[in-house]
Amino acid sequence: MSKPQNPVQMAVIGAAHGIKGELRVKSFTGDPLALADYGPLYARDGRAFQIVDIRPANTVVVVRFKGVSDRNAAEALAGTELFVDRSVLPDEGEEDEFYHADLVGLEVKYDTGAVIGKVVAVHNFGGGDILDVTLAERKGVLIPFTQAAVPEVSIAGGFVRIDPAAAGLVENEDGEPAGDDGFDPKGRPRGPRDAGGNR
Repeated sequence: MSKPQNPVQMAVIGAAHGIKGELRVKSFTGDPLALADYGPLYARDGRAFQIVDIRPANTVVVVRFKGVSDRNAAEALAGTELFVDRSVLPDEGEEDEFYHADLVGLEVKYDTGAVIGKVVAVHNFGGGDILDVTLAERKGVLIPFTQAAVPEVSIAGGFVRIDPAAAGLVENEDGEPAGDDGFDPKGRPRGPRDAGGNR
């Protein structure tokens, strides 16, 4: 297979690990070790990367790629984003599950239809999925990706609709983010299904 025509980001290469060409890689798959299940991974410029060995290491995986055999070669790859074509990903999934790649870049709207910003990343720090949103009036905010805070996701329409109170964007009289509006931070997360997901 050549360079993906419809790319979905699966990982990003981090720092070199040791002196034999291994690299720390941040995987966006539901099971980080599943990164090796999708065949060759591709950089934006079309370079292909074949995983020879993969093992877990805290919040990342340590990967050895074919043809990368020393620290200098590994260091040159730091920051490289890795993709597969969407056609190799499973289609099945629940209605409220989304790929990171589908969410990043979506406009963020209020109920009124006013566009207030854009989704720039999706994070999960262990307490549920969070949308990283750049707003016109602020540099950026984090919004919990729950049914209460983000009641509508329209991939086809290119937007997510948020409830500003549940998203923590409305302050109460004390200057604190409002929280008595039905938003339950422990509530059922909506997704996203990490790129690749579990099989």
